[in-house]
Amino acid sequence: MQPGEAAALDEQCHEALRDVTDPELPISIVDLGLVYDVTVADGHASVDMTLTAMGCPAAQLMTEEVSERLREFDEIESVDVEIVWDPVWTKDKMTDEGKMQLRSLGIAV
Repeated sequence: MQPGEAAALDEQCHEALRDVTDPELPISIVDLGLVYDVTVADGHASVDMTLTAMGCPAAQLMTEEVSERLREFDEIESVDVEIVWDPVWTKDKMTDEGKMQLRSLGIAV
């Protein structure tokens, strides 16, 4: 795979994660700003993501959904999802779409 193709696949995978929502909020983990990095190399996807709070009871569910979604790509054979705490998640990491969705739920941003 050429470097440009690899970068395009990384971006496609990142966008595909918009299908994964936070189980407590009907908002994608991308729009919440939880996905920090997605890279694919040699059939393996690596995802760095965070959670809105340590001890989040939905952590395992979300990492499983991320892995399942990315394995839908023919180019991906395996997925490693790493929960990272640096940088710390804040509402500032949310997309404008995510902030708008939170406001529509009556949650101040």
